[in-house]
Amino acid sequence: MSVSGPQAMRALDDALRDIRREEDDITKRIARANERVGKLRETELGQLRALATVRLSPQVRAELTGTLSQAESRAREMLKSHAAAMADMEKVLAGKETELAKLSTERQDLLENTQKWQAEIDALDEPVKAALANDAAYGALVAERAETEKVANEADRKADMAEADREEKGKPYRDDPLFSYLWDRGYGTGAYKAGNITRMLDEWVARLVGFADARPNYAMLIAIPERLREHAEKLAADADALDEKVRARETAALDAAGGAKARAALEAAQARVEAIDAELLAIEDERENLTEKQKQIADGGDPAFAKAVDMLAEAISATGIEKLLTEARATRTEEDDAIVVRLEETRRRIAEEQLELDDERSRLKVLEARRRELEDIEFEFKKSRYDDPRSRFGNDKLVGDLLTEFLKGGMTAAAYWGQWRESQDWTGTSGPIVPTSRPRSKRSKGGFSVPPGGFSPRPPSGGNWGGFSRPRSGGFGGGGFKTGGGFKGGGFKTGGGF
Repeated sequence: MSVSGPQAMRALDDALRDIRREEDDITKRIARANERVGKLRETELGQLRALATVRLSPQVRAELTGTLSQAESRAREMLKSHAAAMADMEKVLAGKETELAKLSTERQDLLENTQKWQAEIDALDEPVKAALANDAAYGALVAERAETEKVANEADRKADMAEADREEKGKPYRDDPLFSYLWDRGYGTGAYKAGNITRMLDEWVARLVGFADARPNYAMLIAIPERLREHAEKLAADADALDEKVRARETAALDAAGGAKARAALEAAQARVEAIDAELLAIEDERENLTEKQKQIADGGDPAFAKAVDMLAEAISATGIEKLLTEARATRTEEDDAIVVRLEETRRRIAEEQLELDDERSRLKVLEARRRELEDIEFEFKKSRYDDPRSRFGNDKLVGDLLTEFLKGGMTAAAYWGQWRESQDWTGTSGPIVPTSRPRSKRSKGGFSVPPGGFSPRPPSGGNWGGFSRPRSGGFGGGGFKTGGGFKGGGFKTGGGF
């Protein structure tokens, strides 16, 4: 059973939403655990104060109790502020999630509606082709474009060869420090500037390395690839210009056959989807930055919360209360015993909470990494136009078992994305051209062959349909993929490598 592009897109959106929801749940659990630790610290302080009441003289007891009470009171106010900050952040994030869901739904509806307009265009396939077949100017343009693309491809190949040749044959020149020194100073050219003594020494070095003969050879080795590349780029621009002319003829033929309304609707949908994609990226970046702040607040990164915990710990350690506790254990009395038992239970619960916090932090880090990988896959999915209604995937496990395996960590992002690419195919690719920007890969498409339509603000470029190139404006410390890395041939520009 096959899966359509919009259906696949919806499955990825749903999976992302589930991950974000789970991420948010774990963050809230971390916040609650930290709050419990803070309250347990307050309880610990109260129990230590009670122990001081039993063990110390009235004067020392009053002084110590006052210090501990003061610290407890200030810490309580700071913990309230921390809870309020968490609540405010949760409201803001809920609003961002609502925005994302609304835009994603609108995007899906637009893509699904394009099928109707595409069907109207497909129905005009034969009359449009017949009209173009009788259009001599169109035929001439197609032939000219095909020839220009052929020449452009050959020029591009020669430029690639010349650049590789330059790297190989230029290495001995670059590896010679004396030659490189003279070359960098512009010796032998009008750019060379030096005093009399330096000039005399440079002349001696030039004779020593045979610079007069080597310089023109190296200059030519560098200049040839540059000229060939300029020539190839000019031919590529010419081919693009011809491509636009061919496209204009095809569009005119489609409009003349009665497809103007459907084409205009498709163009409007494309423009709106491009705008939505830009909005989605911006909101996702905002949400990511807010989520990072939320996690810092939840995990004690809030200065007020950290100060409160530090204040409690400092009050305990500064009063020498641990010595008092040791004495209480050594000289057992009924009243001491009850306080010590409660205190030890409080500290046991604090230790348990800390263990739970460590576990939740570890899970959150893994979840962050998985979510960012899935965001990268979704970005590439859109960029490759796989969410187009004409896109089909023969393997329905991509939105079932394989998606589950990836989310559980049993499959790398690279392997999962590879499965999508291998399974993807297009339907109805012989119809009239769809009014969307068409990918050009090294001048490879010519004639009246119609690439699949699609809606992406970032069409493939440079022939690289693989790798993850989602731009990031923020990121999580330790859990994100932002700066370099990648695997051979993939170009994972968000970093990390899988």
